[in-house]
Amino acid sequence: MDIMAHGLWTGALYSVINSKRKAKERIKILPAVLWGIFPDVFAFTIPFAYMLFGLLFGFVKLSQFPNPSSVEPLSPALHAIFSLTSNLYSFSHSLIIFFAVIAIIYFITRKVYWSMGGWLLHILIDIPSHSYSFYPTPIFWPLSGWKFNGISWSNPWFMVINYLALVIVYIWLWRTHKLKRK
Repeated sequence: MDIMAHGLWTGALYSVINSKRKAKERIKILPAVLWGIFPDVFAFTIPFAYMLFGLLFGFVKLSQFPNPSSVEPLSPALHAIFSLTSNLYSFSHSLIIFFAVIAIIYFITRKVYWSMGGWLLHILIDIPSHSYSFYPTPIFWPLSGWKFNGISWSNPWFMVINYLALVIVYIWLWRTHKLKRK
């Protein structure tokens, strides 16, 4: 799924969670949203910066930029950077890595940072919304390379349904909040 939708779904989920909690137990939404976009930021910031820099200075052409409908073949200029991206993507989109990081943080701090659940939500959303053609989610990496062949989030009908669902959810959240204030 695209990064903006990840942030919006995370914000919606944490708004619902907070509506069920007492004021002092609420989870800050902004950190949760940042964790919700973290996997893609982690995986794609370096190649995006490289390609933008290359575009500005003429060693990468716009036609070389990958997109969800056609990744292959990669240009030689981009092969190394996308090899790095693939490794970063595997790291940030793995349930194994997510739970290992949560366990390490808990072991060190003896606290659960519930806002990091945005990262988990990101992975769970990506599993069915990525196909083999563009960054399928490596759920069990590094223990297994298995990936689920889902529906590509870049399909126009999927994007329409996804954003329509987000509009409906946010209208519902707004109305629910408005009714509670009365």
